[in-house]
Amino acid sequence: MSLLAEQPLLFLTLMIGVGVAAGRVGIRGIRLGPAAVLFATMIVTAWASALDVEIEIPQIVGDLGLVLFAFTTGLMAGPGFFAALRYAWQLVLGVTALICLAALVTQLVGGGFGLSADAIAGTFAGAVTNTPALAAAGGSAEATVGYATAYVFGVLIMLAVIAVAFRHGNADPDTPADVIDVTVRVECPDVTASELRSRHGDRVTFSRVARQPAAPPDHVHDDDTLHTGDLVTVVGPADDVEELVAEIGTHADRDLTADRSTLDFRRITISHPRLAGLRVRDLELDRFDGHVTRVRRGDVDMVATSDTVVTLGDRVRVVAPPGQLASIARALGDSSRGLTDLNGAALGFGAAAGLALGIVQIPVPGLGTLSIGAAAGTLIAGLILGRVGRVGRVVTTMPLTAAQVVSEIGLLLFLAYAGNRAGSVILDALTGGTIVDMIVTAMVTAAVLALGMYALSRWVLRVGRIRLAGVLAGTQTNPAHLAFANARSGQDPRIALGYALVYPAAMVAKILAAQVLVIL
Repeated sequence: MSLLAEQPLLFLTLMIGVGVAAGRVGIRGIRLGPAAVLFATMIVTAWASALDVEIEIPQIVGDLGLVLFAFTTGLMAGPGFFAALRYAWQLVLGVTALICLAALVTQLVGGGFGLSADAIAGTFAGAVTNTPALAAAGGSAEATVGYATAYVFGVLIMLAVIAVAFRHGNADPDTPADVIDVTVRVECPDVTASELRSRHGDRVTFSRVARQPAAPPDHVHDDDTLHTGDLVTVVGPADDVEELVAEIGTHADRDLTADRSTLDFRRITISHPRLAGLRVRDLELDRFDGHVTRVRRGDVDMVATSDTVVTLGDRVRVVAPPGQLASIARALGDSSRGLTDLNGAALGFGAAAGLALGIVQIPVPGLGTLSIGAAAGTLIAGLILGRVGRVGRVVTTMPLTAAQVVSEIGLLLFLAYAGNRAGSVILDALTGGTIVDMIVTAMVTAAVLALGMYALSRWVLRVGRIRLAGVLAGTQTNPAHLAFANARSGQDPRIALGYALVYPAAMVAKILAAQVLVIL
């Protein structure tokens, strides 16, 4: 223990290794994942404290981890966040109301036990696992003990509710369907390709057409008219494709994709920096007589439209004459580097902008001034830059794979720091005379917030189980819960989207509520 106290970097890396290894151990199919780093660090730090050895991970390590995690989470969620806000504003109002209710419950239960205002505010901050709320409450010794006592219960109760959401939540209406291609014999009156795509909400597209049963395939353009007897290849999610087949004709005996004499296809990686953030139409592949039918981002296939925005690391399926595919590959880059290009300029300047936003003092009547903090500031900056994609020639985002790696590194650093901070004071909390009162208060507060958000999201707003897990993690504003949800879902992008939807509102509401509890 003395060696670890003298070598905090050794302690940090050792705890990350031990925690990640422990997180892979499953009990009845449930694994903590990276969240185990927090508990491993907390246990070892508390053990060292019992031996009168103080092990401390520098605060700058935790702050850096939190900034990297929050910013890259925003980058990943940005493309879908602002579109989702149109139908998810109820979640934002709901999480704000429930945090206010949880604060009221903390005041009533803690006040009933005779806890001081500082202890009540610290217990609230721990039960909702929000370190900035503890800082907003003043961070006194009494508040810190309340925070450390409540923190473990806040983590465990929300982890349990997230596990319930995965097992018993609603079916996800937006589960990505497998993208397929089917050759159809047209048996309907003349209709244009653009009209059919519009009828089906641009969820389908067309890659090839043969005007005669034995004719070689050719491209399908938006203004092309499909005639009775034509063979056309439809690309899209299985349900949408079958719906379109029933509308315009029947399955053909001939598969146009098998005829690669005049048109061939290939997966090509977008790796040229100048292409990041462009729409498919801006790739100008028509100069090679080629067009994009699908975009694969991470492990998800999407139907490509002319307005689909591509980013570095996307793998696009291009249909073109065989002799042009090599030229198209050179134009798009087609390098594995596109999957891991860090884009340090976007990371550095974007995180700096988020930190600057986080320290802006906002006047609040009756409470003085308030800042949203580094975590919320960098998350908001990431959301904006992820949505914009590029400004002129400047790329403001990074490939999904690179963002996931940076986010994971930041998460592990922050979890180790948070566990170290909580573990250093947990023994004082356990030997205090009010420990039982704080534990009961924390459990009630954490249950009100976790179960309340679960009930609201599942039964009132009908949120699907995958996004619900992300919403619950965002409600708790704790990276440990996001890590757990990501591990259970296989890094499903809907987790990050649900997390980002409620995180900013939850963060601000918790900071305000903690300040109010201190002055009551």
